[in-house]
Amino acid sequence: MAASEERDSLAEVPQMAVEEAETKTFKDLGVTDVLCEACDQLGWTKPTKIQIEAIPLALQGRDIIGLAETGSGKTGAFALPILNVLLETPQRLFALVLTPTRELAFQISEQFEALGSSIGVQCAVIVGGIDSMSQSLALAKKPHIVIATPGRLIDHLENTKGFNLRALKYLVMDEADRILNMDFETEVDKILKVIPRDRKTFLFSATMTKKVQKLQRAALKNPVKCAVSSKYQTVEKLQQYYLFIPSKFKDTYLVYILNELAGNSFMIFCTTCNNTQRTALLLRNLGFTAIPLHGQMSQSKRLGSLNKFKAKARSILLATDVASRGLDIPHVDVVVNFDIPTHSKDYIHRVGRTARAGRSGKSITFVTQYDVELFQRIEHLIGKKLPVFPTQDDEVMMLTERVSEAQRFARMELREHGEKKKRSWEAAGDGDDREGAIGVRNKVAGGKMKKRKGH
Repeated sequence: MAASEERDSLAEVPQMAVEEAETKTFKDLGVTDVLCEACDQLGWTKPTKIQIEAIPLALQGRDIIGLAETGSGKTGAFALPILNVLLETPQRLFALVLTPTRELAFQISEQFEALGSSIGVQCAVIVGGIDSMSQSLALAKKPHIVIATPGRLIDHLENTKGFNLRALKYLVMDEADRILNMDFETEVDKILKVIPRDRKTFLFSATMTKKVQKLQRAALKNPVKCAVSSKYQTVEKLQQYYLFIPSKFKDTYLVYILNELAGNSFMIFCTTCNNTQRTALLLRNLGFTAIPLHGQMSQSKRLGSLNKFKAKARSILLATDVASRGLDIPHVDVVVNFDIPTHSKDYIHRVGRTARAGRSGKSITFVTQYDVELFQRIEHLIGKKLPVFPTQDDEVMMLTERVSEAQRFARMELREHGEKKKRSWEAAGDGDDREGAIGVRNKVAGGKMKKRKGH
């Protein structure tokens, strides 16, 4: 197809006026009564912008490219049309949803099950890190909706007897840019070869990258583009700050901020699994209820961490970018970029964990002497200069002694875990979450952190 034809075929839906968006209900969009009731029970009083644009087109049977900022209701935009059509023509193995991370797969499954609870929709989550035998049994029951990460799905397509997707009617790729950035391209190609060409495809992404455009050409027929915010932006109710600090005092400033904003719930993003684990241990030694979430923990530990944080049993979640996409934890008050993200777009996803669904929130980005260029790129991308978060430097410096003691204990614990080779890395995210599991925090003077005005 010529490039000009390519552009013509991608019809663009104009952005709707906000007034019009406010008058719409799910019923106006063509959603059947039983699903409208399910939306009410979930507290979805009115559709979001992306839902207003995507749902009617999806119900008309069009292929869709949905571009919308994080926290804008993308899951509902593809789940409702799929369930609507499934009600009219019930069929097993009806839809496949591909996602980049395991946590997102479970979250999407929860939404499908909540929306389809009254009509008996069955879902199977197929992700790595979980026993594949039990997944094979779940697939043998032929669920209506399969939500999967690409790698493990290929595994089942190749090795699970009797499982195929030849009857599939819908394919959804959620966070498509991230699926491709995580180098799942070959897996996605394999999946596209074994599912029917005659299907409906929805591609949802926060950003339109070259890889996503390439995938669109391969997988979609005459798609309609629903763009709710084409330029990169963060939510209006998000207060964004930065802190310029020497690299060696990062831990101390983090402790100061957790004290200053005590009573809030925090998500703290680190770049590496090792730093996530180290910082979690450091904070625990100072009496904070911190919990880690990273790729070197087993799947059950990851879900355990997430559930404790969601249930507010822990007020601080330290995570790698495995948690920066799509996760909807409504009560996050503050996002701290402890390590600045190397890709500017990841900044938008990270800070999108707070100020969701109309609430307000704060984000604070730590900028050391090594991060200036990366920080300038972020400011350029979001098109605004960020203000400095106000701190009392003399109060921060009072914490250095206790923080360096806690750092020493955290390093010792990490080393101990490293030496016990039989207990693998996961063990570090394992027993150390029981409140008294490591007696170290009792050794750090004073247990709970208190703000001290003088020594």
